[in-house]
Amino acid sequence: MTTAFVFPGQGSQSVGMLSQLADSHIEVRATFEAASRVLGYDLWALVQQGPESDLKATERTQPAMLTAGVATWRVWCERGGRTPEVLSGHSLGEFTALVCAGALEFEDAVELVRFRGMAMQEAVPQGTGAMAAIMGLEEGDIEAACAEAAQGGIVSAANFNSPGQVVIAGDAAAVQRAIDACKARGAKRAVPLPVSAPFHCALMLPAGERLRERLAKITMKPPRIAFRSAVDGALHSDPDEIRALLVRQASQSVRWTATVQALVDAGARTLVECGPGKVLTGLNRRIAKGPDLQCIAIEDEETLQAALASIGRSA
Repeated sequence: MTTAFVFPGQGSQSVGMLSQLADSHIEVRATFEAASRVLGYDLWALVQQGPESDLKATERTQPAMLTAGVATWRVWCERGGRTPEVLSGHSLGEFTALVCAGALEFEDAVELVRFRGMAMQEAVPQGTGAMAAIMGLEEGDIEAACAEAAQGGIVSAANFNSPGQVVIAGDAAAVQRAIDACKARGAKRAVPLPVSAPFHCALMLPAGERLRERLAKITMKPPRIAFRSAVDGALHSDPDEIRALLVRQASQSVRWTATVQALVDAGARTLVECGPGKVLTGLNRRIAKGPDLQCIAIEDEETLQAALASIGRSA
């Protein structure tokens, strides 16, 4: 039986996140200070004080969530937590996983995800793209609804989050048509999301190409801990292959359901969300069924101690 650590992406951020963990563990503030030196502004102050509108700006959210995930991981390691057998992440969380796996240097990743956030925001004029969450409809029906609704525009499944929860993205008008088409097919809910850009769809292809140029200049090493990508649900260790995945990731679906199922099929029995919030833990519980499976989160002192008690420490 193995343990998998998974790292959350954009959307799990909140003003005040990790404050309690920082009170007990110097690694948290030290990690944020290192990120602040790269960014040129006080990231910890932003995360703790807001305003929320600034934290939600994509080029700030992405470094904040990467830094929070790495800080939580460093606390886990410093406290002697047992090294997991495999790492993965949801969208931005893949960059965090690669830092924690030793494939990317932290400072390089901070600058990289800031650039990624800017490139994704700039790929589509504000207000022309949209995303929506579709609940209670089969994946095939959602994909058929998107194909029907495109009508020369772009709309597709962006996040396969869990059975019964899929996020779609694309041109605003096409997304609205897809919402209507999903409701006509029996979706329980179809809700527009308050996002600044339509992530993980073909509108992000220009952002992916800009990211390709930036990735070519960054050192990427083979991960020291196995890395499973949510782009295709498979294990990857070749640096060039991982670079290509990170380019594809910007404009392709996050296949979280398939990735978690692949982790379980490969023997993972403990899935640990490492970083702020419990979004992935909720999704994982809907995906990974079975009496011997546990899905837990580490985001404060209480959950850290519970995880250490459950998983154990390194020998």
